[in-house]
Amino acid sequence: MSVFAYRYGVLHAESVSLAAVAREVGTPFYLYSTAALEAHYSAYAGAFAGQDAGVCYALKANSNLAVIRTFARLGAGGDVVSVGEMKRALAAGIPAERIVFSGVGKTREEMRAALEAGIHQLNVESIPELEALSEVADSMGVVAPVAFRVNPDVDAKTHAKIATGKKENKFGIDYDHAREVYNRAAALPGIKPVGIAVHIGSQLTDLAPFRAAYERVAALLHQLRADGHDIQRLDLGGGLGITYKSERPPDLADYAAMVRSITGNLGCRITLEPGRSLVGNAGILVSKVIYVKQGLHRRFAIVDAAMNDLIRPSLYEAYHGIVPVAEPEAGAVEQPYDVVGPVCESGDTFAVQRPLPPLRDDDLVAFLSAGAYGAVMSSSYNTRPLVPEVLVNGERFSVIRPRPTVEEMLAAERMPDWL
Repeated sequence: MSVFAYRYGVLHAESVSLAAVAREVGTPFYLYSTAALEAHYSAYAGAFAGQDAGVCYALKANSNLAVIRTFARLGAGGDVVSVGEMKRALAAGIPAERIVFSGVGKTREEMRAALEAGIHQLNVESIPELEALSEVADSMGVVAPVAFRVNPDVDAKTHAKIATGKKENKFGIDYDHAREVYNRAAALPGIKPVGIAVHIGSQLTDLAPFRAAYERVAALLHQLRADGHDIQRLDLGGGLGITYKSERPPDLADYAAMVRSITGNLGCRITLEPGRSLVGNAGILVSKVIYVKQGLHRRFAIVDAAMNDLIRPSLYEAYHGIVPVAEPEAGAVEQPYDVVGPVCESGDTFAVQRPLPPLRDDDLVAFLSAGAYGAVMSSSYNTRPLVPEVLVNGERFSVIRPRPTVEEMLAAERMPDWL
């Protein structure tokens, strides 16, 4: 679904002019569409209608409270990887009983907070973590509902930095050791093994790796039940890709049918943890051209967004579509631009030799597919204030995270008494 379209010569989000937002908010800014968020969630939930399945939004993709609440009002749970994300989920209205706590390095303090909150499940990824959780739960006089994240040694065929299901990755329990670990867990105080979890990576565009992983999980489930473990939950993670350029992600109906074919007769509650596929194409980053610089060999469009605002191109060599906010004139001849930011790093580059309509100083441009891993991974490098976030709903828009001033940034720091 695309809610970003030209109207009256200006790019709009739903019924809101991006130029109007820029005049009020300033640039750069992130903007998300409520209609797109709702449509993406409804498509996901609808694909699994009739199955005993729940959708837990992966907050790490975009943890803005207003975005989380938009999903919470539709019935979403939350997949969190820190106590901060757990508190965000709760603050945004996701009930504790719909929260799954994942992550390879939970601290004892985080475990205690999760157990005090009464969350649905903790996904454990190592024996040391299991033993620590047992100590914490036993000291509190409670029982921790646990699923073990199993590493199935499946190649997700995605970028190396977002692949998580190979045996050389840091995540999960080795598949061949899983039965031993479940037996160990069953003997520990404060631990109740209730499920199996798996997540093999992000931005997958092929169903084959999912199928391979899920089939291994189903086989393990039968083994664990034969060993006497009452496993009633399967956490299948997330990872469905989106279209950034020319990718063709699997159809949700095909994905749901594949899940049903493997898990439908297992008698388990299924948890799904989409992130990017819910928010990625619901958001954009709007920036202004500061200067167009013509060099001997390259033409540079220097924009006021930078790698600290959107790090994906620098970190992952990621592609984001770039379009002018003012609709190009009919027949406009595209020219190659290097689109770069103002940070003093050669890595502060969004696109190299990208064909674009003619750009001029002060033109607005939109970076597409920026709703996931955009604002949430941003920083204040170069003492650049964090980019504001805006949510659109029909003809209305609201700033859901304001841009701090430099003075506010400085005020958050403290000078030692010897200085």
